[in-house]
Amino acid sequence: MSVAEQIPAVEREVPGKRPPKRNGRWSGYRHLLLARMLELKREPEVVFWVFVFPLLLASGLGIAFRNKPADAVPVAIARQDTSQPSLFISSQIQFTLTHSLPHAFKPQLLTSDDARKGFRLGRYDLIVEVDGRDIRYVYDPARPESVLAKSEVDTALQTAAGRKDVVATTIVTTSEPGSRYIDFLIPGLLGMNLMNSGMWGIGFALVDMRQRKLLKRFVGTPMRRGDFLLALLSSRLVLMIIEIGLLLALGVIVFHMKVLGSLFAILVLGSLGAVCFGGIGLLTASRAQKIESVSGLMNLVMMPMWIFSGVFFSYERFPAVIQPLIKALPLTALNDALRASILEGTPLIHQWPRLLVLSLWGGVSFLLALKWFRWT
Repeated sequence: MSVAEQIPAVEREVPGKRPPKRNGRWSGYRHLLLARMLELKREPEVVFWVFVFPLLLASGLGIAFRNKPADAVPVAIARQDTSQPSLFISSQIQFTLTHSLPHAFKPQLLTSDDARKGFRLGRYDLIVEVDGRDIRYVYDPARPESVLAKSEVDTALQTAAGRKDVVATTIVTTSEPGSRYIDFLIPGLLGMNLMNSGMWGIGFALVDMRQRKLLKRFVGTPMRRGDFLLALLSSRLVLMIIEIGLLLALGVIVFHMKVLGSLFAILVLGSLGAVCFGGIGLLTASRAQKIESVSGLMNLVMMPMWIFSGVFFSYERFPAVIQPLIKALPLTALNDALRASILEGTPLIHQWPRLLVLSLWGGVSFLLALKWFRWT
């Protein structure tokens, strides 16, 4: 048998025609990634939840917590009796609080029962009870606004009565960009959105394909399991660039947020966060059979990070004994890294512990997903 006869017919070169093009090692991965990106055209709800919803959330919270004068403190002035001294002192307290600082207090004269009821329902932060010539403060030490109201009202009344401070002090107010709530919020929303889109986007897509028997059809193809999972994971990187760009643009243009770190460092952190949570999403959905099952698993995984990882408020408020566990969460590491880069300009080399946490979570999750994944 000649050499030409040993070559399969499909591989023989026909004179005058180009030799057949061979697929490379990553050809399957490229086609899967392109197919995954094209699927977004059929999922307009993904565009809303990934791109529009974070902008609406950031805009709403930014407007709610924008720099503005402090709200007037609602204070209830209650008379215990109808004697002349009580009436006089109550009116005097109302006049003092109304004119002590412009729009600082909102005092109202009420009966004792109405004052107690309003305080219980949260309408008033403080009750000033007048019993003859005695004055009592009724406040809730568990409510920060109530404690603050008690201190401010007492200072105003004592100053009006002639008290002088022994130590001379000067008050300086500041509301520079970088120290506002919106500056703290946007990096946290960015991290939360990367987690949500990475886990929900991949987990839901995987289980949906499994329910529709699409994964079962893939078994009969020469596609590698690693290429398929890697294509799902990589699709989040393309969306990540748009997510970061939109949120940062909103912060800079609308709320005048200062970005001190380099865009390259922010993109590196975003890419690492997207890969990390994409890997966790793959692991969570590697064997789930139904949408209901993966929804429960996703909520179970993400709920601790929503609460503890400092998206809307600092995790430093939690007890010190659980701080190491909180810092070991991937969303905590991502939020801290984004805030350090965006608000402080911290170089990536100085954030290696946070990068290590993200890399370990993402790498271990992807390897476990690759091992435990099943098509049916």
